[in-house]
Amino acid sequence: MSVSGNHAAGPSAWAVERFGQHAGAVAAAVPLQLAKAHGKAHAAHLAAGLKKRSPYGVALAGLVRENLAETAREMGESVRDVRGYEYAVINDHALFPFRYADRPRPLDRARLSSNASPTRRRLFQAHGPQSPDGLFEVEGGLATEEYLGLHEVFEELGASTRLVCVFFTSDAENGVHVIHWGEAHLEPDRTFTWLYKEQLPIVPVPLE
Repeated sequence: MSVSGNHAAGPSAWAVERFGQHAGAVAAAVPLQLAKAHGKAHAAHLAAGLKKRSPYGVALAGLVRENLAETAREMGESVRDVRGYEYAVINDHALFPFRYADRPRPLDRARLSSNASPTRRRLFQAHGPQSPDGLFEVEGGLATEEYLGLHEVFEELGASTRLVCVFFTSDAENGVHVIHWGEAHLEPDRTFTWLYKEQLPIVPVPLE
């Protein structure tokens, strides 16, 4: 069931179930780290002096992952390397950040781009909801190359690790518009079905 949460009274039961004693800290850190990442990406955008093909989106994606990894390290939790990209893993739950639009859009409009890396798809297949608890057997229609790729991601992130999606929208001029987190299943058409979702607050970009 899809549910929206309110963090005024502390972390939700869903967050506590996933992040344990770190639930409140993680719920607070995610909006802050996205705001910090936007601040640096916006600076890169201004420095480039480009209007249309700015480095904002590329810079933001890397900075968000790095910032969340920093949060995990500060908590004494894990950071896992998947094909050269670091993912924060807290209490066996990996934070998967994804900017699904560069303008305010409803969460149900989120869609993985057609040119998204195979690794992103494999993360959902191996660690998203409704995926097997143990590594799957090769079945008809699953190519050997695809299976090996799934096996690689499964091992890199950790067999017991589950994904927590952090979906947001932002643009260089206006910053982060909205943040959602929860559990989503990647559909064959690249859309997402949310088993659970919460909206996190927006925080201002910290002053350096």
